[in-house]
Amino acid sequence: MAQRAFNLPNILTYARIIAVPLVVLCFFLEGHLKSSDFARWSALVIFLLASITDYFDGYFARAWQQTSNIGKMLDPIADKLLVATCLLLLAADTDRHAGIAGWSLWAAIIILCREILVSGLREYLAALKVSVPVTQLAKWKTTIQMVAIAFLLVGPAGDKIFPLTTQIGLVLLWIAALVTLYTGYDYFRAGLKHIMDE
Repeated sequence: MAQRAFNLPNILTYARIIAVPLVVLCFFLEGHLKSSDFARWSALVIFLLASITDYFDGYFARAWQQTSNIGKMLDPIADKLLVATCLLLLAADTDRHAGIAGWSLWAAIIILCREILVSGLREYLAALKVSVPVTQLAKWKTTIQMVAIAFLLVGPAGDKIFPLTTQIGLVLLWIAALVTLYTGYDYFRAGLKHIMDE
């Protein structure tokens, strides 16, 4: 049991969870919410490393046949913690106009609500011994979402090097939100069939 809990795929998942408070810390280096250029570049590096582990933990688990129950449980939780934390930080950081403000908040709200809906649906269906597979479009949604957050994390600091950094992040966030609406509906429709049968 202990050996499975501390295999490489699970360690990568744990690292992604640890990355969450580290990203938050970057925005509070001065004791309060303030995103200096250094803080934003540091948050980006941590976020990118955490995102890379999301690919490799699943790859190694399948390649080395090291899948475990704790890994299956924590992997989606780690993803949601990372995404939700970054979106909330970006929405809260109004000091430097990070991008997620005004109408852009709706994109973040759509993404967060979908994550909660799908998590609740999966939990209910798991009790019925029903598995809802992840679609290819949902994987693309996750990729677009992660790239959008990366652009927005570096935001104003990145704008100094490439002026469209924040704007690209916002466009990608809205694309992710629209794909999120469709994949969320797709999951709900698939789950509803089992609920109605029950």
